[in-house]
Amino acid sequence: MATEVTVPVLGESITEATLGEWLKQPGDAVAADEPIASLETDKVALEVPAPEAGVMGEHKVAVGDTVEVGAVIATIEAGSGGAAPSKDEDTPVDPPEKASSATAAKAADKQDEVATSITLSPSVRRLVLEHGVDPSQISGTGKDGRLTKADVEDYVKSGAQQQPDTDQTAASSASPSPSSSGNRNEERVRMTRLRQTVARRLKEAQDTAALLTTFNDVDMTAVIETRSKYKDLFAKKHGVKLGFMGFFVKAACMALKDVPSVNAQIDGEEIVYYDYADISVAVSAPSGLVVPVIRNAETMSFADVENTIGDFGKRAKDGTLTMADMKGGTFTISNGGVFGSLMSTPIINPPQSAVLGLHRIDQRPVVMPDGSIEARPMMYMALSYDHRLIDGREAVTFLVRIKEAIEDPARLLIDL
Repeated sequence: MATEVTVPVLGESITEATLGEWLKQPGDAVAADEPIASLETDKVALEVPAPEAGVMGEHKVAVGDTVEVGAVIATIEAGSGGAAPSKDEDTPVDPPEKASSATAAKAADKQDEVATSITLSPSVRRLVLEHGVDPSQISGTGKDGRLTKADVEDYVKSGAQQQPDTDQTAASSASPSPSSSGNRNEERVRMTRLRQTVARRLKEAQDTAALLTTFNDVDMTAVIETRSKYKDLFAKKHGVKLGFMGFFVKAACMALKDVPSVNAQIDGEEIVYYDYADISVAVSAPSGLVVPVIRNAETMSFADVENTIGDFGKRAKDGTLTMADMKGGTFTISNGGVFGSLMSTPIINPPQSAVLGLHRIDQRPVVMPDGSIEARPMMYMALSYDHRLIDGREAVTFLVRIKEAIEDPARLLIDL
């Protein structure tokens, strides 16, 4: 008797998702709780587990289809499945006219079969198939030895990829390369649900909020010296590196307390003020930008903040962030400096009212209090905010509070 596989509960207020990928094909053996498909919601990618062991049955929906919570997407048939018949006299043999096409199909499907034989996250599996590598030849650094996106990228960069099969090599040499033939190819790829949602929400922010951006710069000398002095002791004691984000998250918590409107939201004709700081941290994931939330950041130590951010970054690459990780948030910090950005005007993350943009650190000439000129490590900061709620005076004050805390980190310890 077949068991139906249904779309699980996706999270608060989320009623539908897009089928991103089938991880198991009809006839494949599946174990109980083994991922058989991936779903893309507005915020994260989720894996659908098999409700019981058996053989993968019929796919009820296709990749790219929108499915609602509770909808039947496949069936699991009873039985062990997955065992390939041995080659003997009872094994059918392809007739001569089908031999060449069967060989070509086998070569084309070989890498996909290898990829599906190992449990991979959707993002990792897409990368494996894109580069045509054998995941069994790559050492995994993720939990329980699972492959991460970084593992595959490092393997590809090392040049240790498998050589293509003879059939594939012959086929590729028989056709001209795009550069020699002058081909101008185009490819249409369906936007992921996450990318569609990001696009819609950012446009809504521009259409509904009175967006304005205020800039300031900050001298990073004190923070750099503090990190250099204590980084080894910090890592030894807490098992995590002391990064720049820890300083900015703690500085933001202080500034939010001093300028509460930056930590508020508009709800209809009311303003909601929060006495806690749930800091959304923008993290780059394979499917787009995600913003997991550091909850009650104002109560956390530097080590807690750095550990939380490090965990978010790792799970974003692995595609294992959950809906709960994304929920809420009262203020956002986006660090474009890690990609080399000199200056930008970030867009707020609705319904939040402000976002702090950080940028790269450059040595720039600075006139010191005594009139001398020194090269100092400077960073531009940008605060984009909803002018309906936050006045220019408050925005400037907020950035000045951040600047004061970063240029004199002792303020973070004595709350000045």
